[in-house]
This record gives sequence, C-alpha cells and structure tokens, in this order.
Amino acid sequence: MPPTTLLRLPSLRPASASSVIRNGLPVCLRAFTTTGIGLAKQLPPRRVILDSEIEESFLKGSGPGGQKINKTSSAVQLKHLPTGIVIKCQESRSRSYNRKAARRILGERIEEIELGEQSRTAIKAREKSKKKASAEKKKRRKYKELAEAKAREDVEEDVEGEVEEGAIEHEVQAERLPAEEGSKGG
Repeated sequence: MPPTTLLRLPSLRPASASSVIRNGLPVCLRAFTTTGIGLAKQLPPRRVILDSEIEESFLKGSGPGGQKINKTSSAVQLKHLPTGIVIKCQESRSRSYNRKAARRILGERIEEIELGEQSRTAIKAREKSKKKASAEKKKRRKYKELAEAKAREDVEEDVEGEVEEGAIEHEVQAERLPAEEGSKGG
C-alpha cells in the first residue's frame, strides 16, 4: 500500500462561536439546509416515453450560430409514433443537449394531450397567471392610492388658499374701517 500524506491547510477565517476546533481544523456546527419553495399542490409525475414509441433523426441546423451550425447535424427531430407529434429542437450546438430538450418538450406535449388541465404545464401556467394577476392588482391599488393622496393634497391646498385669502380680505376690511370712521367724525 502506498503511503498517504495528510495535508493540513490553515483556516481561512477565524473560528467563531459556532465552530469547534478538532485535530487543529475548525469544524462547523451549523447545519446546512436547503428549503425549496414549491407549489401548494404537487405536480403530477412526468410520463415516461419509451424509445420504441419514438422515431429520432438528426438534421443539419439552420439560423444564427455561424457555419458550424449549418455543417453539423446537431438539430434533433423526434416523432411520437402513437400520436404523430413531431418535435424539432435546435436550442444549442450540442446534439446531446438538444436530444434532452426535445424529449422534455415531447413529454410535455403528450402530457397536455393526455391530462389536459391537470398536466404539469397547465398547472404551472395557472400559477404564473395567478402571480401576474396579483402583481397587476397590487400595481393598480398602488397607483389608485397615489392618485387619492394627490387629490387630498390638492383639496388641502385649496382650503389653505381660501383661508389665506379670507384672512387678507379681513385685514383689508379692518384697515378700511378706521379710515371710514375718521372721515365721519370730521
């Protein structure tokens, strides 16, 4: 057996209260967890498509991507024999990536036909439209409140202006009164 060498690297950050030193190395006591934010309802499982149901062919690509795309057969065309659905995929220059993407798209289309409104894509579309509608409603509410606040400010400014005009008018009348009294007395 060849001898093994244990290499100890110095700690790049100082040990904190949540870590302990064991064998000269800091050990973190904090648990690393990930929480996925999922939909309220679980999505139905994906349908498995058998290779015997698919006719696969590779085509030369077209469009942007340069001469390499036009020379190589990286585009994938899948035909689902039972339903007759044909999918052509050329998302990238990689044939393997295009195969995976085409199979995913084909699976979604078949699922839409079989399950209708209960398919994964329909459920995701409903959730997306609900979020969009909620955001639109929030935006309308925000601008309505801003318009109402502006209207209140305008009314308050009008009232203050009328009060100031009334005060000035009152002062003018007060100045006229002593002058008129003086002319009567003389």
